[in-house]
Amino acid sequence: MSPGTDSDANSVSAAVADFLREERPTLLAAVADAADAVADRRSATDSTADGGDVADELERELRSRGVFEAFPDALAGCVAAAGRTLRATPVAAPPYVVSTSSGPVLRATLSDGRLVVTLRVFEVERGESAPRYVRVGGDGVGVAVSVEFVR
Repeated sequence: MSPGTDSDANSVSAAVADFLREERPTLLAAVADAADAVADRRSATDSTADGGDVADELERELRSRGVFEAFPDALAGCVAAAGRTLRATPVAAPPYVVSTSSGPVLRATLSDGRLVVTLRVFEVERGESAPRYVRVGGDGVGVAVSVEFVR
């Protein structure tokens, strides 16, 4: 797929980010709370676990709070906010919803492209010791919303 026009991609990105901030602030706050819990446990054990461990632990935390199961509905809302339609009903599993070392990723194949929404809550900090995953904030609730629309 080739990237959509800049204005179209920017319009979709803005609509999706606005939808999440305005219509799903509770979901974003729940993602932030789950990430905080993971970060607190990791700092308590001084763990510098690899990305796979962080992703797995975040997914377990999100599932235990019932947040992971809310992602398909949020994804459907994102697609509608972008003025698009889904080709299939999303579920709380790959390829629609995955937990990564940076945070949850919601993906949808649309009739005119692909939508990828990343709810970034961790980043890699590289220092003198081994790299480690640290909590990041964003958008006022501790989640940096990143949206990519590709045609």
